[in-house]
Amino acid sequence: MVKYGLDYTRCRWILPLLLGIGVIFGIIALSGRGWLESQTLPYVQQASLWQSCRRPEQGGDWSCESLMGYAWGRAAAATYLVGFILLVICFALAIIAFAIDTLRFNFIRGIGGLLFVAAVFSIMGLVIYPVKFSTEIEMTGINMFSWAYGFGWTTAIMEICLGFFFCCLPNYEDQILGNVKPTYFYSSP
Repeated sequence: MVKYGLDYTRCRWILPLLLGIGVIFGIIALSGRGWLESQTLPYVQQASLWQSCRRPEQGGDWSCESLMGYAWGRAAAATYLVGFILLVICFALAIIAFAIDTLRFNFIRGIGGLLFVAAVFSIMGLVIYPVKFSTEIEMTGINMFSWAYGFGWTTAIMEICLGFFFCCLPNYEDQILGNVKPTYFYSSP
């Protein structure tokens, strides 16, 4: 006997787990100092979502400037932070939704919609930052958007993908809950 569909009892925590990983990646992006870094020696520039630091020569002291003094810096931080807060809310709602024995599939579709809104806010912050940073802040040497900025994009991509999963999951409600008659490959003659 071969049964198709998802085994709800074993797979019910995969989506909340992936949301939790997205939250961890978002925390790394928010707190990481590697949004922009110098690519070659001497390493003279390093920036996070919150501040930009530079030093005159190798081994010198870093001097940091807050990006919250710029309107674009506040906009980038605020939009990415709103997207992250919406992601945390979706994570909490997913834990609640999957912990209940009788799953409410319309509630899950709402989580998917909220994830799309979170992705829009995150992407807005991730686009504002490099465009305005490279035009407003004087950069010396060869610089690259680095690991923490990559974690930000990973979070945004996870929000989009998980939004699709949460929106499409109610389409398979009968298969998940086991209300579909199993299909057998073997039939008696």
